[in-house]
Amino acid sequence: MAIRLKVINPNTTGSMTRHVGEAARAVAPDDVEVDAVSPAMGPVSIEGHYDEALAAIGVLDEVRQGEAEGVDGYVIACFGDPGLQAARELATGPVVGIAEAAFHAASFVGRSFAIVTTLERTLGRARDLVDSYGFSRQCVAYRACEVPVLGLEEDFEGSYEALRSECLRSLAEDGPDAIVLGCAGMAAMCGRLEDELQIPVIDGVAAGTMFAAALVRIGVGSPSRGEFAPPLPKRIDGILRPFELNGGQ
Repeated sequence: MAIRLKVINPNTTGSMTRHVGEAARAVAPDDVEVDAVSPAMGPVSIEGHYDEALAAIGVLDEVRQGEAEGVDGYVIACFGDPGLQAARELATGPVVGIAEAAFHAASFVGRSFAIVTTLERTLGRARDLVDSYGFSRQCVAYRACEVPVLGLEEDFEGSYEALRSECLRSLAEDGPDAIVLGCAGMAAMCGRLEDELQIPVIDGVAAGTMFAAALVRIGVGSPSRGEFAPPLPKRIDGILRPFELNGGQ
């Protein structure tokens, strides 16, 4: 039986969702069906804490729908991993964030890695994730190429050159064993960049897809007890009323 993965681009830009889907399908095994989606609500790009907070609601909505549709596992395709912990409470199968997946993948190929992302304002969030996931010793640099998320598509070649230049500076100054790309929108640049730099370059979309499929295959999902057990039923008021579980009882 085929494995059904839902790859959620937490922003609402359809072209980026298509590219994320292509990156996921490029590595997915033949028996893994990839459905790449965007929420019906949320920001067009995610470049800060406010954007992430809004995007998390859309992620949870997609997971809620996925559970009704029989989805086996999920990938959250934004480097901030918005809504990841909450999504694990809703899902029965595994939920993988691309930042967490990328850090693990990088740790398999070297002792250290550098994160190269879009805007400098997102580096604090990257540091928080590295710390919370336990990779502080491995991550030796946090760098930004100062290209906004939507700019990655609007000027692909210019964005690629900015990313490449920052990666080269990191290799010269920080000496990482691998580069982790800090945005799902960089997925299409990964192979070319790795060929030019001659160093492992990790795209979290590809890594997250493979990890999610592997977890489903070995029968590992979200816990049914403890911190990540299903949310406690309670009344939810206002515009979030549709997210109320079990009638609020």
